[in-house]
Amino acid sequence: GFGTVVDIDLKGTFHVSKAALPHLQVRGGVVLNISATLPYLGTIGQSHAAAAKAGVDSLTRVLACEWGPHGIRVNGIAPGPIEGTEGVRRLTNEKSRASALAHNPLGRMGTTDDIANAALYLCSEAASFVNGVTLVVDGGLWLRSARILGEE
Repeated sequence: GFGTVVDIDLKGTFHVSKAALPHLQVRGGVVLNISATLPYLGTIGQSHAAAAKAGVDSLTRVLACEWGPHGIRVNGIAPGPIEGTEGVRRLTNEKSRASALAHNPLGRMGTTDDIANAALYLCSEAASFVNGVTLVVDGGLWLRSARILGEE
């Protein structure tokens, strides 16, 4: 399973980017990779996905440096829990969902519109000088992952 997830998430991102490069070199453009907050949290049971997504984050930074001279920006989005997605359905239960809501500084799950708006920004001229970043879109939940034990 570990290798399969790395093949899909990390190698898949690399191969699609590589295939797009000749087309992007003609007129510039933006590559937007999708990562996750898993590598920032030490999420138990998710070593495969966390390792693959950490690789996507690294690939994003390296390609931003390599492809920037061609007028190609490369950025990423690391979504947190997004309401109504397969990831939330599979990876949460009543207790973990309640914990995520309780510890999220914004007090809610994200929406697909939150991710779409981040993507629109990163791909727009408003972000024309943003290159090599992975934007965490999770309401600040990842910042609370290292909370002091017993804090509630």
